[in-house]
Amino acid sequence: MNFVYLAALLVSLACVVLVDVRFRLFLGSDWRRALVVLAIGVAFFLAWDLAGIGLGIFVRGDGPFMTGVLLAPELPLEEPVFLLFLCEVTMVLVLGAARLLERKGDRP
Repeated sequence: MNFVYLAALLVSLACVVLVDVRFRLFLGSDWRRALVVLAIGVAFFLAWDLAGIGLGIFVRGDGPFMTGVLLAPELPLEEPVFLLFLCEVTMVLVLGAARLLERKGDRP
């Protein structure tokens, strides 16, 4: 088993969370609400993935950097971690952009 992809996802997620907490964007502003939003987002995309797998649209590709651990047929261990990263980075980007636009609007 190779954990390179999983490790890269976890390191990337940790870096985004550090930026989030440092600038109090999402998890850093109201962590309870943020965790609920993240859970809903990950659950939605997991359901989407499972529907796609069930319909034969999504298939798991074998890569040398993946663990090979499957949570369900065609659903690798890395997928929920990727979905968590995707939801977190999206919220940080949206809230960060909103904050930048607010600050730009305050300037004459």
